[in-house]
Amino acid sequence: MSLIKFNDVSFSYTDEENTNIVFDHFTAELPEGFVSLTGPNGSGKSTFLLLASGRIRPQNGTVYLNGKDIASLDEEEKNLEASVIYQNMEFESTEKVSELLKTVYQNGNYKGKHAGIKNEAADIYDEVISVFELNSILKHGLKEISKGEIQRTLLAFSILYGSRSIFMDEPLFAMEQYQKENALEYLNLYSRKTNTSIYISMHELDLTKKYAPTVMLFYPNRDISLGTPEEVLTDEDLEKAYGIPASLLKNKESMTRESLIQTADAVLKVQQNSK
Repeated sequence: MSLIKFNDVSFSYTDEENTNIVFDHFTAELPEGFVSLTGPNGSGKSTFLLLASGRIRPQNGTVYLNGKDIASLDEEEKNLEASVIYQNMEFESTEKVSELLKTVYQNGNYKGKHAGIKNEAADIYDEVISVFELNSILKHGLKEISKGEIQRTLLAFSILYGSRSIFMDEPLFAMEQYQKENALEYLNLYSRKTNTSIYISMHELDLTKKYAPTVMLFYPNRDISLGTPEEVLTDEDLEKAYGIPASLLKNKESMTRESLIQTADAVLKVQQNSK
């Protein structure tokens, strides 16, 4: 069954010099479930996530999510249909992590009550605090914690709100490797047990191959391949997408992760200096 339908969608943006066409009369139906988006920077992954979740409007055509014109919904309706974790999200809030988690849980679809995923006798609130290792930062404000801790908190927000679908743009890059594995394992389980579709963009191909049943591979020419990791992440297709031999991709992934971390660190320093 399809989750997302792009119907004759066009979207472009203009920078200082050029108009960049991301989608040009694009039509497709995309599945429910846990889906990983991969491909080089600038290939359209972030724009796809924003269009699919209704956070930006197409300049032509319509995007349907769960059968609804997602961009036309009001903010509350949109949030219940789709939660979004943006790349490099930062916050000005001085509220404590515990207060924010409780507010999200109370005001979302779950209304402060939902069984755990791993343990149905437990409450999911306590479970996500444990899974995402948040106990040590519950009394801290969001501006007082590290980028990796912010990312783990955002993952908890996305679960506790209880939207019908979740869209995540590079939500893991600042976390330790074991934390990424734990997070993906839990997100995959949550997706299956609650029938919540999760679309997640991430650069690390090893994690995509291990945890994603379905993959969307974005190419620089705006083509997209959809299928299982075995079908989509072949050496030939990866070389076509990234423009380098597949054997060198691991090094490119590390460089991309380092670039994301450096950008996040720079934003944090600016915020701290402006206090």
